[in-house]
Amino acid sequence: MIGQAAKFSLGQIVWNQGTQYRGVIVDVDPEFQGAEDWLEGLEDTEPQRHQPWYSLLVDDTEQMAYVPEQSLVHDNSEVPVNNPAMDYFVGEMENGRYTVQQTLN
Repeated sequence: MIGQAAKFSLGQIVWNQGTQYRGVIVDVDPEFQGAEDWLEGLEDTEPQRHQPWYSLLVDDTEQMAYVPEQSLVHDNSEVPVNNPAMDYFVGEMENGRYTVQQTLN
């Protein structure tokens, strides 16, 4: 099965509704590309495999997250994201989104 078209794009700031954090998108997969046991461990949220999954730099942490599209909404705040890996993945913020310098793939 082919995944659906991505709703969000690289450099966009989003809010994770489930775990209540914001981050910037640095990569997107057309569908889940992680380990099966990790996906099975998320039974409480029941994310669908065949949807876009995003790699995010999580704001105010050193963490990166892998999140299904169903958990995300656009963050309109235009407040910069603070993560030590920002300089590696993204450039300057322009019009509420970051320019992308490097992806994971």
